[in-house]
Amino acid sequence: MKEEANEQVMNVLSFWKKIQKGVASTFVFDSKFTTYEHLSLLNSQGVRFITLRRRGKKLVRNLDELSPWEKIHIPHDKRKYPDPYIHQSLVELKDYEGQLRQIIIRGNGHEEPAFLITNDLTAPAERIVSDYARRWRVENVISEAVKFFNLNALSSPILVKVHFDVLTTMIADTLYSMLAHKLKGFEQCDAPKIYRHFIRGKADVEITGGEVRVTYPRRAHNPILRDIPWQRLPQTISWLYRAKLKLKFQ
Repeated sequence: MKEEANEQVMNVLSFWKKIQKGVASTFVFDSKFTTYEHLSLLNSQGVRFITLRRRGKKLVRNLDELSPWEKIHIPHDKRKYPDPYIHQSLVELKDYEGQLRQIIIRGNGHEEPAFLITNDLTAPAERIVSDYARRWRVENVISEAVKFFNLNALSSPILVKVHFDVLTTMIADTLYSMLAHKLKGFEQCDAPKIYRHFIRGKADVEITGGEVRVTYPRRAHNPILRDIPWQRLPQTISWLYRAKLKLKFQ
């Protein structure tokens, strides 16, 4: 619930300590799930964290007055903007005891700059930005599960069915990812694009004598499908009395 949001970071930390018997890594989370007072509590417990500072209009308005700006490189193959500009400083925030390290990021593909804050005062800025970027990637995966797999449209409030919906979504996402890795030039594509180019469409299906033959019509991406080593993949359908499967591309 919205009124419980500020407590979630502390709840997750408590859960993590129970299963891991401590916290040895950096805690990365969205700023909406805690308060600056709780950040101070994390710091007093020796927990390293990275989160976003709540961005106000005044902060954005004063950006042009800041200097110097430094160009950094984030070594991620999938990043569209691997060389953002950053400005670093130490800041004091209400209800937080001590100073926090603030890293403002520009040129990262977003219209508005990002204001990272952390109690890690010694790690390279590249690592701080890179570690927080992983949280954005997780967020993108969740967004895809909601928009494409309709994860938020659960079939029932009954817990068993909710778990089943989540499980089938994870299976579907994994299968799309496995298919993408076999499609030359589409290895890094998300599920909606794979569906649009390779899954959606028509085919003739003929079932005779324990054999399933699927004939695909002419399509622009058929040459990519032909290049897949289908002979190395299972040739039978295990859940259909092990019927033989044959694929044909016109």
